[in-house]
Amino acid sequence: MSSKSRVARTALVAGTVIALAAGLAACGGESLEDKGGSKSKGGGKGEIVVGSAGFTESKVLAEIYSKILNEAGYRTHVQTLANRELYEPALEKGQIDVVPEYASTLAEFLNAKQNGPKAKPVASSDIDNTVTALKKLAEPRGLKVLPAGEATDQNAFAVTKEFAGQHKLKTLSDLGASKQKIKLASGEECETRPFCKPGLEKTYGIDIAGLDPKGVGTPQSKQAVKDGTDQLVLTTTTDATLDNFGLVLLQDDKKLQNADNVLPVVNAKSAGDKEIETALGKLTAVLTTKDLIDLNRKVDAERLKPADVAQAYLKSKDLIKK
Repeated sequence: MSSKSRVARTALVAGTVIALAAGLAACGGESLEDKGGSKSKGGGKGEIVVGSAGFTESKVLAEIYSKILNEAGYRTHVQTLANRELYEPALEKGQIDVVPEYASTLAEFLNAKQNGPKAKPVASSDIDNTVTALKKLAEPRGLKVLPAGEATDQNAFAVTKEFAGQHKLKTLSDLGASKQKIKLASGEECETRPFCKPGLEKTYGIDIAGLDPKGVGTPQSKQAVKDGTDQLVLTTTTDATLDNFGLVLLQDDKKLQNADNVLPVVNAKSAGDKEIETALGKLTAVLTTKDLIDLNRKVDAERLKPADVAQAYLKSKDLIKK
């Protein structure tokens, strides 16, 4: 499925299974309605649907999860949806069984979902406290949060080197102080997420004049900034192709973003058995932040397929035999 696919978000968030299933079927994927979601796989070595968001790192991690679970004896395939607003409700229903996630971002997403957009933050730079808070929010929704590893990724914002030099920018505070009107290339969900448009405006005083919904760190988003159509792009600290577009990250000097450790989150009923946790734990134990950058580079710069990159990585770590 293309990361630009526009599944009916309102219907999905409201829990309309038919709309989600129809949207996925239209993108050529297996209908999640056909999959169901009530069947427990506890030890049954059944089918596992691995969810992926629409950006490179999530796609590669989903392929890695899929292949390592396949090695453990499960039938697997990857289902890509554009963003968390789409895949998280499907995970709750068991239409998707497991997703690679980021501790702080998911914690605040569920916090806002449970307690409203102005809820007191629960995530922090302390990963143990953040995961504890995440579990409290996730478990009532039927989600099981598996242990986090060393690998981390943070949301980040970049401008062209030329723009940074022209306005003497090194930090996001500098950008706010410059009083420039900024068009931001990002995912459309940036409009409401606290780490994105609202946070940039409130924490840094940045004048976001508009959003250009080309996706998080996509080539299209970075090209728009390179061309001057947009001035700022939402990407991640593990983006491996910023130099290719003449871009530089601005320092998050007021720590709007929390460090996000990668961790698997599963539907407790459909994928909560110990074998799945053990298989994914082998990956979590070896995955590093440097690995994430290298994996992203292989897809975004070297143009390799996420599935092929995942296969080579797992073989290099002796996590699969095939």
